[in-house]
Amino acid sequence: MKPLMIALLIAASTSQAASIDQIDAAANQMQLPQLTEYAKGSAVSYEQAYAQYRLAVISQVAGQTEQFSAALAQARQTLEQLTSEQPDAENLALLSTVYGLSIGENPVVNGVKYGKKAGEALAQAEQLAPANPRVQLVKAISAYNTPALFGGSKTAAAELASKAIALFSAPCEQICWGQEEAYVWRGLAKMDLGDNKAAIADWQQALQLNPEYGWARFLLEQQQRFSKN
Repeated sequence: MKPLMIALLIAASTSQAASIDQIDAAANQMQLPQLTEYAKGSAVSYEQAYAQYRLAVISQVAGQTEQFSAALAQARQTLEQLTSEQPDAENLALLSTVYGLSIGENPVVNGVKYGKKAGEALAQAEQLAPANPRVQLVKAISAYNTPALFGGSKTAAAELASKAIALFSAPCEQICWGQEEAYVWRGLAKMDLGDNKAAIADWQQALQLNPEYGWARFLLEQQQRFSKN
């Protein structure tokens, strides 16, 4: 094989986007260097945007403020480009999530800047694919995080998470993330509503779906420590 062809094959293999499963595995283990690599690349894709989103979330958890802001900005840029080229439900739902996370970065400034955009992206996503489980999951997250004064509701969050969980039972082949996350969000809503046993059961179910899911494990461990005190 000629050297030029070998070089091209190597370049193609190293630039190939990571899969959703690979990104989730790195996020579950809080592997920031691996997520940083997954978030790079010249080819704009959903996988790249998802890696940037997960990098932002894990950076925030790890207290890496600058990396959080940078990854969040990259995710916004990537998804805005994707939705302008192909406004499908998956792109729009993830964009709405990223806008919501951006509001939390600076609620006073970004609430006005991104609040309307998040709602519009989510509404368009639901119009395109009302039975998409990630669309309903994003609605649940939005209902949970939005103050009651502005229409948020823990009860609505639990109901929407239940709807997402039911939709996740359908076969999935490509973009499939979110099932265990739906159980975690429903558990958080139930905990806030005073149903601790149901919350714990949801987090345990999340771990049954994915034993490596660090967020569910953390919540269960936290609850165990709290119950002992």
